[in-house]
Amino acid sequence: MSSFPRRRMRRLRATPAIRTLCAETRLDPARLVQPVFVVEDGAMAGPVPSMPGVERHTLDTLEGEIEQIVAAGVGGVMLFGLPARKDAAGSTAWQPDGVVPRAVERIKSLTDRVVVIADVCLCEYTDHGHCGVLCDGRVDNDATLDVLAQTAIAYARAGADWVAPSAMADGMVGAIRSGLDEHHLADVGILSYAVKYASSFYGPFRDAADCAPKSGDRAGYQMDPANVREAIAEARLDVEEGADLLMVKPALPYLDVIRRVRDVFPEIPLVAYQVSGEYSMIEAAAANGWLDRRRVALESLTAICRAGADVTISYHAKRVADWLPR
Repeated sequence: MSSFPRRRMRRLRATPAIRTLCAETRLDPARLVQPVFVVEDGAMAGPVPSMPGVERHTLDTLEGEIEQIVAAGVGGVMLFGLPARKDAAGSTAWQPDGVVPRAVERIKSLTDRVVVIADVCLCEYTDHGHCGVLCDGRVDNDATLDVLAQTAIAYARAGADWVAPSAMADGMVGAIRSGLDEHHLADVGILSYAVKYASSFYGPFRDAADCAPKSGDRAGYQMDPANVREAIAEARLDVEEGADLLMVKPALPYLDVIRRVRDVFPEIPLVAYQVSGEYSMIEAAAANGWLDRRRVALESLTAICRAGADVTISYHAKRVADWLPR
C-alpha cells in the first residue's frame, strides 16, 4: 500500500456539498438572457409548436412574462419582433411605433432589473425572409447598412440598453455605432452577432419568428461551420468597429469557437447563444423520457460557461434560474 496514491481525487467529490464548494464553474441566473418573441397581431400569439414551453407574446401578455423573468433572477431579455405587415424593404423594422420599440418601452416602464436587448435584423420584417435589402435576388450588403442603423436607432430611442445586430453584414457594427453616436445615443451598447454560423440548428426559431427565407439560403452571409480562423477575423473587425460585446452562435456545437474567441479577446465580454435547435432537442428527448431535462439543460449551460462565455442566451434561462440555488 505504500505506493498507493496519497492524493485521492474522490475526496473532493464525496458529497453534494463538497462538489458544490469545489466547483470550478458556476451558473449564475444574472448571467442568463431569456429570448422573448413579441407579436403585433394577436392572432399570431400563443405556443410555438416546435419549441415546447416557448410562446409568442402580445404587448398585453408581455408584462406577465417579464414578471416571471425578473422573479427568476434572469439578467436580461432579448427581444424579437413579429410585425403585422411585411414588405421587401422590411420598413416596419425601424418605425418608432413598431412592435419592438413599444415592447422596449413597456418593459422599461415595468422594471429596471433586466438588461433589455433588441435584436437588429430584417428577416422578421421582410416578405422574402432574408436579413437585408435584396438586389437581383441577393442581399445588397451596403444598402442594408443604413437600414440596420435606422432600426438600431429606433430601438435605442425607445430605451434598449443594448442593440444586437445579427444580419452578418460587413460593416454593420460601424454603421450602427456611427448612427447611435450621431443621434446622441452613445451610451447604448452594441452586442454584435460577430460569429454567426449558417447553422441547421435555427429551424425552430424560424418557425417562431416566421422568418425562413422564401428562396435560397443565408450561407452567402453567415459563416461556414467548417471555419474557426474566420471567426477570429469576424470578431476582430467588429471590435475595431466599436462592438461592446461579442457573440458566438450557436453555442454547444461551437464550444471550441467560444474558447478561441475568449482567448483572443479576453478583455471583451463574450456572449453565447444556445439556439432554438439546441433547446428543442433537449425538450424532445425529455418529452420522450430519453433524457433528464433538468440535468441535461444544466450540464449543457455549464459546458458553455466553462468554454468561456460570460453570458448565455437560452430559451431555458427562466426555468434554469429556478433550478439553481439562490
